[in-house]
Amino acid sequence: MKIVKHSGSIVEFNRDKLKSSLLKSGAGTQVVEEVLNVIDSQIYEGITTKKIYKLAFSLLKKSSNSHAARYNLRAAIQMLGPAGFFFEKYIARLFISEGYLAQTNLFLSGRCVGHEIDVAVMKNNYIEMIECKFHAGSETNSDVKVPLYILSRFNDVKDRNHTIFTKKDKISACWIVTNNRFTSDAMTFATCSGLKLLSWDYPQKGSLRQRIDEDRLYPVTCLTTLTAVEKDKLLVLDIILAKEVSDNAEVLVKIGLSTIRIKNVLKEVAELCKYM
Repeated sequence: MKIVKHSGSIVEFNRDKLKSSLLKSGAGTQVVEEVLNVIDSQIYEGITTKKIYKLAFSLLKKSSNSHAARYNLRAAIQMLGPAGFFFEKYIARLFISEGYLAQTNLFLSGRCVGHEIDVAVMKNNYIEMIECKFHAGSETNSDVKVPLYILSRFNDVKDRNHTIFTKKDKISACWIVTNNRFTSDAMTFATCSGLKLLSWDYPQKGSLRQRIDEDRLYPVTCLTTLTAVEKDKLLVLDIILAKEVSDNAEVLVKIGLSTIRIKNVLKEVAELCKYM
């Protein structure tokens, strides 16, 4: 059966691929098969992947809010836009969870010109810069022009003294992080140039998706018990991760939630963050 992707391209419906993504939500085999059976009965020639996704999401939500939240992860990261400012904060949180110190939104003087740097991280006195390439749509990939441009910026700021964590910090390496994917040319050039890449599914071991699951770094935007407006309010209050909600439950009162809704949100967060 032919289905239509977000990009408009037409592909064969891949039931196994859908099953794999449903299982990654944490739902059991029986629940996943029930969801797939309903979808099998409702899909038709020319249906969009967006409609299939919405149907799968609603069916999972009936089973468990946390399963639906996890299934919604990639879309939830896209909600850290539209400009990507909150995505930069999110990536900083990811590195902090792995033992780094992090600073965001920096302006550093290079040998030739000044540069806005998204994130700088330090571990064992080794400092790296991180450039975040945020895409609001799921079909947009970062091509070879991205590492070409960022390499020139890295070369301009490296080996100079900067005031980031101390007064004499030198940047020794550079990451490029995207919420989508890199083209093959971008990966080849980055590897050849010594740049580090992190995307939704790259590298094969330690991809963005894997690191999120392993460290339980689910963004607050994936919670199904909150409205889009409420999620935006939390982001403005610097609540970026779902688990930060349970550590700062009073913010739910601040954004106007009732006692019953607060209980539901905290239950979803607890189920979500205990996964794996």
